[in-house]
Amino acid sequence: MDELKGTVEAIVYAQPENGFTVARLKEPGKKEFTVIVGCIPALQPGEAVCCRGAWKVHPSHGRQFEVADYTVEMPSDLAGIQKYLESGLVKGIGPVFAKKIVDLFGTQTLQVIEETPHRLYEIAGLGEKKVEKLKSCWKEQRFIRDIMIFLRTYGVSPAYAQRIYKVYGEQSIAKVQENPYNLAKDIFGIGFKLADAVAQKLGFALHSPERLSAGIQHVLWELAGEGHTCYPEADFLPLATATLEVDVSLLEGVIQSLVTKKALVRKAPLLWLGSFFSYEQGIAQSFLRLKEHAQKIRQIDTERAADWAQEKLRIRFADQQRQAVIQALTDKVHVITGGPGTGKSTITNAILGVTLKLTDKVLLAAPTGRAAKRLTQITHRKAFTIHALLEMDFASGGFKRGADNPLDCDLLIVDEASMIDTALLFHLLRALPGDARLLLVGDIDQLPSVGPGTVLRDVIQSSLVGVTRLTEIFRQARGSLIITNAHRINHGEFPSIDTPPESDFHYIEAETPEAIQQVILELVSKEIPARWNLDPFDEIQVLSPMKRGVIGAELLNESLQTLLNPSQTPLFRAGRRFHVGDKVMQIQNDYDRKVYNGDIGRIGTIDPSEQTVVVVFDERNVSYDFSDLDELVLAYATSVHKYQGSECPCIVIPVHTSHFKLLHRNLLYTAVTRGKRQVYLVGTKKAIAIAIHNDQVQNRYTGLEAALRSCASRGCT
Repeated sequence: MDELKGTVEAIVYAQPENGFTVARLKEPGKKEFTVIVGCIPALQPGEAVCCRGAWKVHPSHGRQFEVADYTVEMPSDLAGIQKYLESGLVKGIGPVFAKKIVDLFGTQTLQVIEETPHRLYEIAGLGEKKVEKLKSCWKEQRFIRDIMIFLRTYGVSPAYAQRIYKVYGEQSIAKVQENPYNLAKDIFGIGFKLADAVAQKLGFALHSPERLSAGIQHVLWELAGEGHTCYPEADFLPLATATLEVDVSLLEGVIQSLVTKKALVRKAPLLWLGSFFSYEQGIAQSFLRLKEHAQKIRQIDTERAADWAQEKLRIRFADQQRQAVIQALTDKVHVITGGPGTGKSTITNAILGVTLKLTDKVLLAAPTGRAAKRLTQITHRKAFTIHALLEMDFASGGFKRGADNPLDCDLLIVDEASMIDTALLFHLLRALPGDARLLLVGDIDQLPSVGPGTVLRDVIQSSLVGVTRLTEIFRQARGSLIITNAHRINHGEFPSIDTPPESDFHYIEAETPEAIQQVILELVSKEIPARWNLDPFDEIQVLSPMKRGVIGAELLNESLQTLLNPSQTPLFRAGRRFHVGDKVMQIQNDYDRKVYNGDIGRIGTIDPSEQTVVVVFDERNVSYDFSDLDELVLAYATSVHKYQGSECPCIVIPVHTSHFKLLHRNLLYTAVTRGKRQVYLVGTKKAIAIAIHNDQVQNRYTGLEAALRSCASRGCT
């Protein structure tokens, strides 16, 4: 094995996920730079490295040194120290301050930062904030480097080092050694398999209680990711034994132990994670509490109120709509469900108008920011996301609003209720005072929530609360092919696709995924903007049933990014390429930043010195560290699930038999109903027909309907 020593001149390419790096090395006494390649995570310009490996000749890039192993030393010469400081390693210290620091302290610079950082105040212009930031970054980077070296021993990507440090701090290595299975629970992106691999290298046995306990809960969390709040134990055991590769007899005792500890709940034939069982029982108790408690709003003549609302809105209600208004003004808890064009918005405005004559304590909410914004536009009254309404408590990780600090309202109206998952409904109902009324509005035929549960469906089927089902299309909506075709799809009928050019619904036939992709790129970049005067970033949204494949969201995003927003200075992070101006989506709830799963924004700035990316969400600037960019994905194209509750002037949908597993009626119905002004289907008639005839809604195991029925029969409070 050959050995090579030198100073890192520049990083040509770095892939944070696996540590693969291409760098230029300055060897002592040589004029030409040497290219080194290999797994060399977190390498910084200016560092001195000793590499062991072999020389190779790359067919395109020529002679390179392939690194098998290496050691790193801090730079010792002035040029190396300055390059090291200005590399972006320490946030806020760019070339100007790096030169000032090195000019004053010379070769003792790094020693000063390490041992006597107070001397940095001697640098003109380097104030207290910058010095404190430099000190904390320096300390953090030292620990992160140690974690990277530790993780490398156990085959874990260096990209996780910073995340582990953020959660565990200076105890990171000790905590991983103590119980590596906690990584799967505590660190976003590290699953059970990776944690298990670390554990086994650390000497944890296949049948160790820590492993079996973590694995059982992992499988249930995986099932929760598919929408289940509970699962039949008979079907669960084969999944768990396959994951853990142990005999089923070993699992039964561990399951019972977890049940005893209340980490799991077993009510034959089902098995719950303890938290989801508590959520479902809590929801049932909250609904009964609301139903049985006297309401604060005084009783009124609802028939006269409906007449007044008609005059106020200058409309005439259809029979179903009138009945919905009357029932929602009568019932303590009421659900209104119906498809597009059935008048849900009109009814909401009518109920709101009447109630505001009785009280000003009315709150409006929706599960997502875009749905809340739309509700605001419909009602001309401020609507909140449910998370914002409940006020996140960053100290506890929960919500400030709850049973001890309820919402100050007499009526709460929640739109897009089909999107609410089990945990969120639990917290919302806990925060609702007993004397308040609750109105849930949603479309039961849309896709269920991204999170676990089918709460709107379960509430309706439980018969515990009043329900109005709207089926008649409002007269003004009948002229829209988007709406009429959406209802045809929902009824299992093929949509009208031979439409005139001026129609709001279009079908373009393309047989292969490659042909579909080309049509979509042409539509989004040229034809739709030119024909309908729509902005390709803010007013056109591609919705794909799948993530992968030629017409999956991932490749469509890459193609659309290159076409609509090219850049000569991309940022590569989290396996993705980001450009200033990119359309991006948040893919997990981030309570610190107050951005939530499904929120869409635009990248405003990328700052390599500060290692931050600023994303603009609804005119609000949100800053991300480079290490947090796994929370963002490109959003030129996205999944139908992720776009639930949102609308866009123009929706473009690829439909092809390669998406066979996900071609469901409710998915196509949900996708089409996202379009406000134009909808384009691109693909094959066969794929459309498959989706329409597949009305098998993916079964989700939940215990909420049973909990609601049981709670009502027992009269629990």
